[in-house]
Amino acid sequence: MQFRFYILFVFLLSVVSCTEDFSEINTNPNAPVDIQPEFLLRQVLFDYAEQMSFEGFVAGNLLGQHFAMVDFNLFDRHSLLEPQFGGNPWSLIYTNLRDNDIILQKSRENEAFAVYEGPALIMKAYMASAATDIFGNVPYLEAVRGQEGIIAPSYDNQEDIYNGAEGLLALLDEAVASIEGYQGAPTLQGDILYNGDLDAWLRFANSLRIKMLMRISDVINTSAELEQLYQEGNYIQTADQNATYDFTNDQPNNFRLSAARVGDFNLFVMSETIQEILEAYQDPRIGTYFRPTANDPSVFAGLINGIDASQTSISVGDFSFAGTVFRENTGLLDANYLTSYETLFLLAEAAQKGYINADAKALYDDAVTQAFAYWQTEMPADYLTAGPTAFGNDDELKQIITQKWLANINNGYEGWIEFRRTGFPELKPISASLNNGLLPVRMPYPQSEAALNGANFQEAASASDGNSPNQRVWWDIN
Repeated sequence: MQFRFYILFVFLLSVVSCTEDFSEINTNPNAPVDIQPEFLLRQVLFDYAEQMSFEGFVAGNLLGQHFAMVDFNLFDRHSLLEPQFGGNPWSLIYTNLRDNDIILQKSRENEAFAVYEGPALIMKAYMASAATDIFGNVPYLEAVRGQEGIIAPSYDNQEDIYNGAEGLLALLDEAVASIEGYQGAPTLQGDILYNGDLDAWLRFANSLRIKMLMRISDVINTSAELEQLYQEGNYIQTADQNATYDFTNDQPNNFRLSAARVGDFNLFVMSETIQEILEAYQDPRIGTYFRPTANDPSVFAGLINGIDASQTSISVGDFSFAGTVFRENTGLLDANYLTSYETLFLLAEAAQKGYINADAKALYDDAVTQAFAYWQTEMPADYLTAGPTAFGNDDELKQIITQKWLANINNGYEGWIEFRRTGFPELKPISASLNNGLLPVRMPYPQSEAALNGANFQEAASASDGNSPNQRVWWDIN
């Protein structure tokens, strides 16, 4: 009897031991159940900029007519829901918004992580503004809240996304207050933009605010706030303050196009639109952005956007491919969030329109000078004093926006977005449109939304004329 009891005791002890060790045995030590915010911050800053740089090149620059596509080009013909090399920034934006929201939650739940709150709020405002500027009404207040059980988020009106009580401008207010009020000892880690410099993040927030205020300035009077920001001067003014990080020539931090197959790289050539502008300006950046044609190395040549490749016979050797900075020498290329030249162009526009009390010409000249320096291209001595690039020798707003469009060739969808807002530069009708000859003024929602968020998608699609690419967003009244 005692022996049988002993055997039972040993058996039960072994069962208990196995149960106690069960979680340890079944936990993968290489897959942590939690992650430090510094690693997430690094991931968000890199992943969003890296993906959007490529997405902007293969899709945004077709809409903005920096580049044209010679084949497999339904997107360039403005059939925007066809499978393409790019043209669906929805998932990359919301994936990074989700990861960024984890940083924000951690910053509010753990005092040791409070330093991350301000930068996370700035990044939320930055990425959400891209979503609404590209698509219009989008999930915002209920977005990336799956842990709370919201798996089918409603779409918010763009006006509320920008100007609501919890909108983008309010986020930036909150971010500035968080950074200015931070008194903790822990420093910001994982910051590949500013190496933990919170003063630099404040400048970034204020430049982003200037950008947002100008974007909505046709529908809301933003002059008083713009004037205050300009007078305070705490925004990105010089290249060393840029919110950028450097690509490298080698993986894993090189520009993605540098690793693409030659056949894929050769699908993208200079657009006829940018060729005509660069040549009219006698602008040497043509040799930075593009290569001479293979068939005649003394010539740069662009292709009209949106050809019907099945009906058009062309030789790619007759057109200019992207410059070496996008392929062999991507160590010279930056991934942009926001730069001094872009901020100065925004302020030049504000001054030209009378929103701020400033010298529009001085701001324009400074912006153009910094843009040339950014692209490591020598500016002609008379570029700002003679011809169509001298401020006042042409429509001044056209000059400001066109120069910003030229400089922002590597900055996602910005050229197309600003064309929609201002009408500049004057983009060309495309060759074989699949959109009734109209230039798109928003990106349609992806079909994945119809499958995963059906009821809210249908409501948003109805509000955009059946998810039409021709339905203007709230701030676009031109």
